Amino acid sequence: MVHVLSSRILLRPTDPDRSRAFYGGRLGLPVYREFGTGPERGTVYFLGGGFLEVAGRSDIPPSPALKLWLQVADVTGAYEELRAAGVEVIRPPVTEPWGLVEMWIADPDGTEIVLVEVPADHPLRYRPGI
Repeated sequence: MVHVLSSRILLRPTDPDRSRAFYGGRLGLPVYREFGTGPERGTVYFLGGGFLEVAGRSDIPPSPALKLWLQVADVTGAYEELRAAGVEVIRPPVTEPWGLVEMWIADPDGTEIVLVEVPADHPLRYRPGI
């Protein structure tokens, strides 16, 4: 069995500066570490229990099959903040049939990002026996 100590998503953007401006500036993700030099240097952002590494460059955008799922405490507050920061919202907050409140945005390469709020009464917050 693999014993995972840490995790991160590796993202190779088509325009690293533009992606760093999006993730660090518009989304306001805090920086865990930076490495290298020049336009393709790496920046690792905190993503709750994991990390997002934006480094290098790709000639093609990431696969549309790649999605980022980010849980936030208040998706409506995130919606207002992101709109004020000029982030295009693909879909505003909606309570889904499964009970989560979700909104969708996309990064500059079109990678879709779902911001999710787990309501206090949702089964994801219920842990039997605890």
